[in-house]
Amino acid sequence: MAFSDKLKYIRNELRLSQDDLAGQLGVSRQSISKWESGAAYPEIDKLIMISNFFEVSIDYLLKDSYAADGISVETIDRTVLKFLASSVDMESISKRLVNIAEDGEIDKKEMKEIEQIAAKLDCVIENIRKVQNLVRT
Repeated sequence: MAFSDKLKYIRNELRLSQDDLAGQLGVSRQSISKWESGAAYPEIDKLIMISNFFEVSIDYLLKDSYAADGISVETIDRTVLKFLASSVDMESISKRLVNIAEDGEIDKKEMKEIEQIAAKLDCVIENIRKVQNLVRT
């Protein structure tokens, strides 16, 4: 899978629009569009930001030999580390959800944040499944 496909895949998995991702990375929506269409590649500093934002390696982003889900070429150690890293966020997610719910109203910004939290939880669940599958084999 090419970089352009992986970027689009990961962005869609997190339910982010091109505008959302552009805002997170400090680039234009057009840059994201060019990267996803394969018309251009990000500069190294942006590639690092993408890697950090999505919590994936630069190898995963750039090498075609990695499967879309990452599991076929990862070792159990790497999969467990990804699971642990994603589950560390659980405490901060819980605190943020409590803060959002405190005033009894959810505005548009908070709803967007809840959607992002849900996407992050989906990633945690997926990492749990990967660890389960590796343990079973």
